[in-house]
Amino acid sequence: MKRLAIPFFSAIFLLSCGDDPLPKPKGYLRLEFPDATYQKTNTPLPFSFDKNELAKPISSIKSNEKAYGVDVEYPTLKGTIYLTYKKVNNNLDSLLRDAQNLTQKHTIKADEIKPKEYLNDERKVYGMLYEIGGDAASQSQFYVTDSINHFLSGSLYFYAKPNYDSIYPAAEYLKKDIKRIMETVRWK
Repeated sequence: MKRLAIPFFSAIFLLSCGDDPLPKPKGYLRLEFPDATYQKTNTPLPFSFDKNELAKPISSIKSNEKAYGVDVEYPTLKGTIYLTYKKVNNNLDSLLRDAQNLTQKHTIKADEIKPKEYLNDERKVYGMLYEIGGDAASQSQFYVTDSINHFLSGSLYFYAKPNYDSIYPAAEYLKKDIKRIMETVRWK
């Protein structure tokens, strides 16, 4: 009886195995953001720009004699573009160096930093956009200036631990808003 049991159970074991297991295909998160609709800001700042209607209305402006701070908040994306305006007073080199140093602080966690120059001679707006790849705290930094009177810098931050794969879609969406800010800034 024992002799028959071993081949019987071996046959059942071998026959019970079906097809080879197949790995599941990779799934990707699909995030859909609304098409951006822009409106010109109407604030008592020394500059104006077009703001995405998805962002909250600008309600708080921090200021002192030499600088203004404005937060463009996106609650649904859990991110904010922080803008800082400073008057140029024979200190353009210092302002440019500070803006570039702020970006370079992200090299510890960044996989790459891609600078993109921005020039608009007609409106006297010159600047630089830094696209930061990897798990850095900020995904985009920028500045624009007229080189004589005005200097505006900005940084994009999310209210989450930086995980590039997770925030990439929102970072790409807000990068378009940053470019729009740079393209539409008007000095007063």
